[in-house]
Amino acid sequence: MTEFEKMTGGEWYDTRDPELRSMSSRAKDLMRLYNSLPAENEGLRNEILRLLLGKCGEHTRVNQPIFVDYGRHISVGSHSLINMNCTLLDTGRITIGHHTLIGPDVKIYTAVHPIKAAERFFTDENGNDAVRTRTAPVVIGDYVWIGGGTVILPGVTIGDGAVIGAGSVVKDSIPAGTLACGNPCIVKKEL
Repeated sequence: MTEFEKMTGGEWYDTRDPELRSMSSRAKDLMRLYNSLPAENEGLRNEILRLLLGKCGEHTRVNQPIFVDYGRHISVGSHSLINMNCTLLDTGRITIGHHTLIGPDVKIYTAVHPIKAAERFFTDENGNDAVRTRTAPVVIGDYVWIGGGTVILPGVTIGDGAVIGAGSVVKDSIPAGTLACGNPCIVKKEL
């Protein structure tokens, strides 16, 4: 099993793998190019987005700057907006639905590391220490609104039509059609 297969399968994998480093470097180059383009150059921005992201639906807008790990593990539905300064660390799959609004400065994380310090690193066959990492996907449904400054942790699903208040830390899944906020983010009411 390759390190890429381990990563996409949610197994512990070695982030130093040359194939993974190459994919990440490609994404960083495309991200840097995208972030440097004039905002009014919509045609070229859309072209670069389609090279960077795994899927980008029609009439979707991603404001600059955006930060990703691989890009290719991100799927964004049609008519959605990702506002400026968002970080989508897509070592695992990130799925964003249709007609969904992601506020500025939102952070979506998919990498998981062991809680116990002694388990957080491993020693490879050459005696080098490396970080132990696995992934857990994040799924954001259709017609969701994620308020600015929100942090979404690995393994979270946010149901269709949910609203997440600004500045929330979402560590558990949020049901469809609810308003949730806080740290930790909890459901406040049904919509």
